[in-house]
Amino acid sequence: MKSILVTGGSGFIGSHFIRHVLAVRPDWKVVNIDVLSYAGNVENNADYKDHPQYHFYRADIGDLETMCDILEKENIDTIINFAAESDNNKAVNSPLDFVQTNALGTATLCEAARICTIKRLHHISTCEVFGQLELGEVTAFTESSPYRPRTPYNASKASADHMVMSYFHTYGLPVTISYCANNYGTHQFPEKIIPVFIAKALAYQPLPMFASKNNKREWIHVSDHCKALLLILEKGAIGETYNIGTGVEKSIEDIADAILHATKTPATLKTTVPDRPGHDARYLLNSTKIAHELGWMPEVIWEKGLEETVAWYIANKAWWEPLLAMSHSWK
Repeated sequence: MKSILVTGGSGFIGSHFIRHVLAVRPDWKVVNIDVLSYAGNVENNADYKDHPQYHFYRADIGDLETMCDILEKENIDTIINFAAESDNNKAVNSPLDFVQTNALGTATLCEAARICTIKRLHHISTCEVFGQLELGEVTAFTESSPYRPRTPYNASKASADHMVMSYFHTYGLPVTISYCANNYGTHQFPEKIIPVFIAKALAYQPLPMFASKNNKREWIHVSDHCKALLLILEKGAIGETYNIGTGVEKSIEDIADAILHATKTPATLKTTVPDRPGHDARYLLNSTKIAHELGWMPEVIWEKGLEETVAWYIANKAWWEPLLAMSHSWK
């Protein structure tokens, strides 16, 4: 039986990954550790918390002794690292929090993996470590694109990536890294643009669009991301990196228009706010490598995925309404 440790498993993507693994790999033991900061929510794990193959620890990846204790006690052979601070807006005001969790926390996790001779560590990165593409460019980021982070969040994730690869080259730690773009789906904390826009539309509050409203992001449904991650764990080559993208690009105004249409609310709710510092123009990943080498392709069509996501938020106000007080994007 494989025994896998999922860090940040009570967050948005981590909790979806656990759900997917328990469904398709019933013989795996899944151990979730999460520090349960504002974006970590055990309610995300509620539907499988009593599963016999699931175990939870409230712990910090930056605590070396605790991490080693859990790895040894649970006989972990594989780690997948989702744990991260990820709100670019928050990073502008609290950059050292991002360095602490994303850079130092990941380095500590690597050290625990080395001490405990873990057989595999997969690290979740972001396309933002590559910086930005210009609007109108026909290129996309590849796995070999140079790192050019422009914000504290981007830089903290880039630092984490470099630490992971340094443990591969220096100590032979068996690692892989994946880069992904903007995720969407159910159970996403309302600091991210889609749940924030849905909540504001339902409350008939203004939807704040940055002044550079034509800037574009690539979007992927969280279920497609999780399927790609499992494929990398099982078939990915040690020491390699993989882009996970869809080619679906949307501007913030595209998102606002789609959500206003889905919630049957007026276009007059759109409002323009100043750009945040270091606001990148465009992200797009070239995902040829994972398609050709591992056979992964996205399955969820954007329009259908967004429609289902909006419907979930409408039906589950009891899940997200109590979280608004903790959301940096709502204040």
